[in-house]
Amino acid sequence: MTDFFVSIGIQYGWAWFLATVAGVLLIALPLMLGVAMIIYADRKIWAAMALRKGPNVVGPFGLLQSFADGLKVFLQETIIPSASNKGLFLIAPIITFTVALLAWAVVPFGPGMVLADINIGLLYILAISSLGVYGVVIAGWASNSKYPFFSAMRAAAQMISYEVSIGFILICVILFANTNNLSLMIEAQRGFGFGIVNGFFFHILLFPMWVLFLISGMAETARAPFDLTEAESELVAGYQTEYSSMSFALFWLGEYANVLLMCALNAILFFGGWLPPIDWEPLYYVPGIIWFLLKILFFFFIFSWVKATVPRFRYDQLMRLGWKVFLPMSLLFVVLVSGWLMLTRYS
Repeated sequence: MTDFFVSIGIQYGWAWFLATVAGVLLIALPLMLGVAMIIYADRKIWAAMALRKGPNVVGPFGLLQSFADGLKVFLQETIIPSASNKGLFLIAPIITFTVALLAWAVVPFGPGMVLADINIGLLYILAISSLGVYGVVIAGWASNSKYPFFSAMRAAAQMISYEVSIGFILICVILFANTNNLSLMIEAQRGFGFGIVNGFFFHILLFPMWVLFLISGMAETARAPFDLTEAESELVAGYQTEYSSMSFALFWLGEYANVLLMCALNAILFFGGWLPPIDWEPLYYVPGIIWFLLKILFFFFIFSWVKATVPRFRYDQLMRLGWKVFLPMSLLFVVLVSGWLMLTRYS
């Protein structure tokens, strides 16, 4: 895109700037639209599993319901508790929303369709996703209320518990792909399963890691059955209790952007990203971005399915699963994967 702006007579510095801004908008605007529609899809899936209709009034088939809800919160008054730390109270949802968008900078939607194709893309996502908890912790503390504060403490403990496991799972994927670049990681999965299947999930050592990553992703995004930060039976609405209007909406948008990011990572790390499921030439006529979006939608359906059917964990169960099950398992598989590669790839 920089070359295009240069070709029409714009200086290289300004051409690079305009190309970067255009790239950011091409990701951020469709992502915001996607978040609105994915909230609608989430509600329809829950409704179908509970034998209800879900949104069906605003717009055809209820498609405009998310936009009506957005307009409603936009027109509401922003109420700031008098005893809160006003500066931190207002900046917390901005942090959550901004961090949720930043991670998408290195996500490859297709061959060459990535804003920043850096060699440490996976490490960048791991670092950025870890920052998201700061918005939650600041919101809980700045509200100067007990329920949000308890929620913030839960969020911090939950993030630490599952980030460690996710880190070991990613080490297994990096060892197989031999790169931290997400685009090269996708290419490493071409025909990986017996020369037929595109995806690491087909390997006997990486399939359990995908299952652990999927569950850890739900815990990392505080998605049911791990939504202990928002447990309404215990904490009213958790760290969002004192929020209203657009500040509340920013938390909502950031949460769903993180869920979509985790769905995208499942597709990139284990299911071949933009590659078709089968390494068969006619399937490559379908644009890679279509395959990638279909995989994201598939994983989002799994997330919604679990939320609609699995009851919420107790907090002690959440911690036990992270520290006593996932951590030892992921550490064991790091040893198994490295040993397997030493015997097969480097022997």
